[in-house]
Amino acid sequence: MKLPQRTLTLFILLFVAETAMAQEKGSTLFEEKCAACHLKQRPSLEAMNTMIAPPIMGVMSHVKDAKATKAEAVGFIADYIFEPTPAKALCMKQSIERFGLMPSQKGNLTKEEAATIAGYLYDNYGY
Repeated sequence: MKLPQRTLTLFILLFVAETAMAQEKGSTLFEEKCAACHLKQRPSLEAMNTMIAPPIMGVMSHVKDAKATKAEAVGFIADYIFEPTPAKALCMKQSIERFGLMPSQKGNLTKEEAATIAGYLYDNYGY
């Protein structure tokens, strides 16, 4: 059964709009909940001395190296945000020594917000 052209076009437009809204929501949540610690861009020399967490592009490169699919990466991030442990950490040992382990975000984020942020990060950072 073929979909009429108008139905297909409407479906595509709705999908694009939903994707854009998810990206906007992820960006907004990142700014509200994560950007106080994680820089979005490569730090300047001055910023390197004052960073309190690794830049998110570096974090996401480690996540993408370790997780084969977006679903695995999003699941990992959403779990790690709430239950960070040294055994789960994907960053270099030196990063943990410098910044410490990320504090749990229980109470600061909902599971839905964590998944939204994780999807946004996967789509926009690393590599």
